[in-house]
Amino acid sequence: MQEYLIVDGYNIIFAWPEFEKFKESSLDHARSKLVAILANYSPLSGQKVVVVFDAYQQKNITGKAEFIDGVEVVYTQHGETADTLIERLAGDLSKDGLVYVATSDWAEQGIIFGRGAYRITPGELRMQVNHVKQENEELWSESKPVDSYLENRLLEKVRLKLEKWRREKG
Repeated sequence: MQEYLIVDGYNIIFAWPEFEKFKESSLDHARSKLVAILANYSPLSGQKVVVVFDAYQQKNITGKAEFIDGVEVVYTQHGETADTLIERLAGDLSKDGLVYVATSDWAEQGIIFGRGAYRITPGELRMQVNHVKQENEELWSESKPVDSYLENRLLEKVRLKLEKWRREKG
């Protein structure tokens, strides 16, 4: 069964300490950093990730969606809130699989539960992202480069024979 993670982008940006320095100065940079974090998380977790950013008060925004490194990034249309879009997505995607919504918005939580989705808090998402990242780092740090050398995987008698041939030629 496919799993989906819908992320309330600005909600996470304003909740995670990683974005503290970007909140006032550069929301563009904060958005890019969040998408990069989730692009690393998505293939390791197996979840398809959709990040929703609110363009409710932005004029000349007709709503757009793009894929950035495997993460679907959606900007709402003028006059549409991120909550409304997230609620609609939760209902639509829950027909195809398990849906999690990362938000701390209490009003939204009741609606997404009614649409068949599960809520995770920004703190829980942060813990999951860090846990998956740590697991991956441990997995790759366990193997040593010499483990992949062919000579270390050969039978001892074959390795000795090849070594003898090499010395005779040199």
